[in-house]
Amino acid sequence: MFDWKKPTVQMLGRWQPWHQGHQELFKRCIAKTGQVVIQVRDVQGASGGDGQEDNPFDWDQVCKNIETGLSKDGYQKGIEYEIMLVPNIVNITYGRGVGYIFEEETFDDSITNISATKIRKDMRDKGEI
Repeated sequence: MFDWKKPTVQMLGRWQPWHQGHQELFKRCIAKTGQVVIQVRDVQGASGGDGQEDNPFDWDQVCKNIETGLSKDGYQKGIEYEIMLVPNIVNITYGRGVGYIFEEETFDDSITNISATKIRKDMRDKGEI
């Protein structure tokens, strides 16, 4: 069961849509603490910031995509992760070191080159969105 008091990794994003790059990032996150909270920015139909105007998926579809993706690797919502809706966060600020670590994960080109923009275009071409 997800333990709200246990150290947890936060993943914040639009997830428009959830893809293999996100899946690989999740695997690294889960390895750090054993549980992850995936925060979904509320951006459907709005801009998520410069170059982030294409947000066709609503909260329900984003959650479904995340759960479907993670279940393929055996992860269960409520056990290893939770999903939470958050405002359209575009800036993260903190005052001093109070126990947070900010990390950027780097991947090989096969993961780095995955593009949600290209995935959305392909989905549109197929009539899926």
